[in-house]
Order: sequence, then structure tokens, then C-alpha cells
Amino acid sequence: MSTAAALVERPPALHPTADAGFAVYVHWPFCLAKCPYCDFNSHVRLQPPDQARYIAAFRREIAHRAALTPGRTVTSIFFGGGTPSLMEGRTVGAILDAIGEYWTVDPNCEVSLEANPTSVEAGRFADFRAAGVNRVSLGVQALNDADLKSLGRMHSAEEALAAVAIARRYFERYSFDLIYARSPAQTPALWRAELELAISHAAEHLSLYQLTIEPGTAFERLFRAGKLAIPDHEAGAALYEMTQEITEKHGLPVYEISNHARPGAECRHNLVYWRYGEYAGVGPGAHGRLVTAQGRTAHSTEKRPEIWLDRVEAEGHALVEDEVLGTESQGDEYLLMGLRLVEGIDPSVFRALAGRPLNEKRIASLIDDKLLMRRPGGKLAATPEGALLLDALVADLAA
Repeated sequence: MSTAAALVERPPALHPTADAGFAVYVHWPFCLAKCPYCDFNSHVRLQPPDQARYIAAFRREIAHRAALTPGRTVTSIFFGGGTPSLMEGRTVGAILDAIGEYWTVDPNCEVSLEANPTSVEAGRFADFRAAGVNRVSLGVQALNDADLKSLGRMHSAEEALAAVAIARRYFERYSFDLIYARSPAQTPALWRAELELAISHAAEHLSLYQLTIEPGTAFERLFRAGKLAIPDHEAGAALYEMTQEITEKHGLPVYEISNHARPGAECRHNLVYWRYGEYAGVGPGAHGRLVTAQGRTAHSTEKRPEIWLDRVEAEGHALVEDEVLGTESQGDEYLLMGLRLVEGIDPSVFRALAGRPLNEKRIASLIDDKLLMRRPGGKLAATPEGALLLDALVADLAA
């Protein structure tokens, strides 16, 4: 029994999505370089961070979150960033030890770690596997050198595929990312060839994202200055539809707007998010959703790594947001997350979270417009057409 579980006698708080699982997200904020499209909390430092000091801080923040969520069993752990593959194996192991000390960890817990091809080497992956990582996700992003350069990536296509081969050697479960609709020059024929090459190297999972221009990024500045062009909506939609067709044909159907997997190989950690389960976020800029004695709460931490470190050392945590969510906010978040999934959302769960039912007339109208469908068992899901207009669909359904 874990330390935290031994200190309490009451069961964990029950909530309408308790069966979605309990996850821990660990944010490692450091990168070798900042990608021009990236709006994640990532930082480049001339001197490598003091990993021993960060281990101690992660332990303290894990202890803080565990005190808020006694009795939970961790079903998934995800090291994201940043570039977590820049961590030392002993750092990953120490953080996993702390999670196991303060919570009970399910014997079948999925432990994922993001890696960039530039930081992949056999010895490092062997260390991660020995530390307890059982799944890796590689940021490949493109499989031709010209597009990798335009995306600001530091690896070549050959290095990317070599990294995938190393991942295959050490992990039965691995995934990698590709970005498409990244240039008007990316024709359907070029994307088809690249995607089929990717599938030939994939085991069970691919994450396939359309390039989006995020606020505050270098790409946004170039786009606003007229120095960067991206495909229009119609071209992006055509590439999206082709992506669904090709992955389905090869046994990797879509299960979430940007994620594809062989049945049973879905990323369990992300399913916790999309099914609106609980997740504790630790590290600089991490976010979380926890059910505490006060209710479902939204947490986020200080983004600046050095300030985060100082605050955790002084206070035991570095929360900058600790907000109890109202019923409307919970309902809206459930729709926003759950309708990303092919499986859809359960109207009875929405009612339990939001304190009101969905509007049946609005549901019927969206079904008539072929944006929404009913699944066996009563769940509501976006149609392929609705998935392309998801924000509008969610807003209409939530109103």
C-alpha cells in the first residue's frame, strides 16, 4: 500500500467520470530549440538544468497533489514537454518512485514518455525502459528533409526513422507524430505517400495533426506578415478525409480527431483527458483536473521553470490556478473533450456534471444536419462532417 493510501480510510471521491481513470502528467519544460509552430511551455537554456534539484521539487509537488487525492490508483503516467527525453534515466526513475510512494499504481499502468529524434539513442532508451517507461511517443513531424527544415526541426527524415527503429527495439508500444496541411505545396499525392511510409513503420498508434497557427509563435508572426502560407480550409479538409480513409484501410482507424490506433492500442493517458477523468499535473506549466473535497478543480502551475523551482522549494507547490469549476463549466469541458472521441459522450454524464439535460430539440436538429449521430447505447458522437466543425458543434450543443 502506498504512503498516501495508508494515511486515509475513506475511499476516493466519487464523480460521474470516475471510471475514466486517474492519471499523472509530468511536465519537463526544456528543449534544445524552440520550434516555430509550438505554443507549449518549453524553454531553451544554455546550461543544462540541475536534475537532482528538479527531482526534489517534483517529489514535493507530487506529495502536494497526493494529499488532495487520497486513495486514488494511478492508471497512466505521461512525461511531456518540452523534451522529456533530455531527462536522465535516473530522473525519470526517481519521479516514478515518488508517484508510487504517494499513490497506489495500477500494475498495468501505462507510462509514456515523449522523445525527439535528436535526443534518441539506444543507451538512453534502455535507461528509460529500466526506469519503468513502457511506451514512447516520438515527435517525427515530417518524413522529408525540406519540410522538417521549414518546421524548424533539428533532425533529418533518416534520423527520424532510425529513432523509430530504436523505439521498436526497446518498447512494444510506441507512437509517433506527423504534421500535415503544413504547406500549400503538400498535395494529396505527396501526403498519401508520406502517410503510407509512416504506417509501414508504425506498430499500433499514430498522431496526425493539421498545422495550426498558434498565438505567440514564430509562425504566427510570419503568417501575419504574409511570409507564411498554409492550405485553405477546403484543402485541409480534403487532407483530413484522406487521412481517415488511408488509416482505416491499414487497420489504424481514427479514435480521436488527431489520433489513430489499432483497436485496444489507444493512448490510455489521453483517454483519461478526453473522457473527463482526473489527472494531476506536476512540473512547470502543468495543468490538472482533480476532484477534491471542494469539488472538481482546475489546477495549473507557474510556467517559468526557475520560478516554479523556487516556489516549490519554498511552499511545497507552485500552483497559480486553483479554481473550483461550476456545473456549467464542467458540462462545457465534458462536451469539448468527449466529442473529440469517435465513441462520443454520454448525455446522462453531461446531466450529472452540468445539472441539466442536453436540449433534445437541438440534438435532433444537429442530427438532421448530419453533424451529430446517436451511437448504440445512447451516446452522442460527432459525424465526420461534424468533426470538421467541432468548436461550432460543441457551442451549439452546449447552448
